[in-house]
Parts: sequence; structure tokens; C-alpha cells
Amino acid sequence: MTRCLLTGAGGFAGHHFLEHVLAITDWDVVATDSFRHRGTCDRIAQMLDGDRRLDTLGTGDPSWHSRTTVLTQDLTAPFSPQAAHVIAGADGLDYLIAMASESHVDRSITDPADFTQNNTAVILNTLELARTLQPRAVVVISTDEVYGPAEPGHPHAEWSPILPSNPYAASKAAQEAISVAYWRTYGVPVIITNTMNMVGERQHPEKFVPKVLRAALTAEPVTIHGTPGNIGSRHYLHARNMADAVLFLLRETRPAMFPAHARPGQVTASRPDRYNIAGPDRVDNLTLAQMIATDAGMPLLYRLEDFHSARPGHDPHYGLDTAKITALGWKPPVPFAESLERTVTWTIRHPEWLAD
Repeated sequence: MTRCLLTGAGGFAGHHFLEHVLAITDWDVVATDSFRHRGTCDRIAQMLDGDRRLDTLGTGDPSWHSRTTVLTQDLTAPFSPQAAHVIAGADGLDYLIAMASESHVDRSITDPADFTQNNTAVILNTLELARTLQPRAVVVISTDEVYGPAEPGHPHAEWSPILPSNPYAASKAAQEAISVAYWRTYGVPVIITNTMNMVGERQHPEKFVPKVLRAALTAEPVTIHGTPGNIGSRHYLHARNMADAVLFLLRETRPAMFPAHARPGQVTASRPDRYNIAGPDRVDNLTLAQMIATDAGMPLLYRLEDFHSARPGHDPHYGLDTAKITALGWKPPVPFAESLERTVTWTIRHPEWLAD
């Protein structure tokens, strides 16, 4: 039986990855989280208990509980030998998906030292565990923001220059650099993915989609970063589509290894494998807010606010070149507009996820 460790499983992206793995594989998953930041056991519990009425992949089965081991672990501290034993199981660990991170730009600006120290410690302890358990692949989930802003029509390809604009982006760039060092020094089979803004059910209301939806439902104005003729834009992706891309990479590729650590027959390279994961549709923030309000059947009230006066370190536009993973045969299984409508409909039926 294939065994996977998922860090940050109580987070927004993490619990969607957990659901996706359970829905389309027969893998066993160790789901770990500290549950002291934005990760909550409520996400995992609700998902495991069968609240999947809008899930295009089906309703799961009773084995979801038996195939999931939830392990509370503060990743700013090392894994204990006992935790490592639980994670490895009887036959060892096959895959490690490193998703745990603090991820909110505003909080990184308010408290940069603690924020950056947290994310650095998280990846160090995760990679130390990987050195011990030696999985077949370690997927480090990173962000488009490490590259800094991208002008429309000029998306960043893999291994573009790293130019973070804010402490969050810098902390993710640090995670990447540490991962590359472990790949070269210790032979940890690292794959780095860079993903753009995600949407989906059970997202924290500090994020754009639930924030706009809550404002529309309460007839309150929402702030849109930008000025007339210059509205910020992103390529948005449902978290389940991101999870599908990561599983695709695990199934269709094998991590390239630094030559000094390669075994006979393994692919070697001078740097780890890296893949951009993003949706094809670029949407400006005002258009996205209007789509959310329309899906909710409510008018949109908004005000524009200049990027940098409102949020130092804010990048107005991001863009990722996805030609590499597309050439391998992957594309998002659910189109963006459809996944957004489902997210809005589901959230209206579950208003508890709009509560702070």
C-alpha cells in the first residue's frame, strides 16, 4: 500500500489535497498539522464525514477514515522518533507532500520576524524527517510570489530569477533554497512546485474569494486593489486542481537527482525538478469580485485602493508559464468559472466558513 505524509493537512490547500488523494487513490495518508495557525481540525473532520455534495469525483467511501491518520505536530520542532515511527508505518513512507506554511502576506508584513522564522523552521524539520525516512519523492509546495511581479503577457518560467517583494514571498524563497541544499547535500528527492492563488471550499475569510462573498451577502463594500485602468490580476486555480497536478507529477515523473546521489538508472540534473502549476485564465480582481457577486445573486459594492499605499510589498500582477507541465499532458480537470461557481454555492450553504 502506498503511504503518503501530508504536512499542513488542516490548512485550506492541505485538506483539499487530502480529499483528492482519498477520492482518486487507495493510498494511506498521515495528515499532520499543528492546528495553531490557520489549519483547523474542522476542515478534516467535515471532509471525512462525507460533506461532498458538490464533489465532481464522487462521494468517497467508508475507508477514508481508516486510510487517514491525523497526527498533531508543531513543525517548528523536530519530529520525535515515535512520530517518525507512526509516519513510516510498517513498510516505509513513499511520498512526502510539504504544504505546511504560514501564507498570508498582510500578517507577514505586520510580524515579519516570527513569520519568516516559522516557515524556515517548518521546512528544516520536514526535510530532516525526509533524510531519516527516505521517501521516493518530496514535493515542496511553493508560490508564484517568489518570482515577484510579472507584467501581463510575460509569465515567469521555472527557475526565473527569485525577487520576492514581501516577507511571505521571501520566506517561501528561503524554503526553496533550503530544499535545493538538501537535494544537493543529502540526496533528498525534492520536487518544487510553484502555484498561483487558489480558491475553494473552506477557505479562511481573510482570503479574497470568501472576503468578497461575505461583503456581497451583507451588502458591504469590498476593497479592490488597483486604480482605474490598472486593476491587479492573477491566474486563479481551485485547490483540487492543484492537488490533481501534484498527483499527476508523482505518477508520471520521477525526481531528478544530483549526480553524486543518483543510483543506477536514475535521471540526474544540476538542479531539482520544478513545475509551475496555474490555471489558464487570467482574471483581474474586479472581474473576479463581480463573478463572485453574480454567482451569489447579489450586487457588488466596492472601492478601489492604490496598491502600495494600501499594502507595501504588494505585487499588482503575477503570472506563471505552465508550458512544462502542460507538455507532460496535465490540464486543470475543472474549468475556473465552474469551480468558482461551485465554491460560492457551497459556501452559501455553509456560512460557518465565512465567520472569523
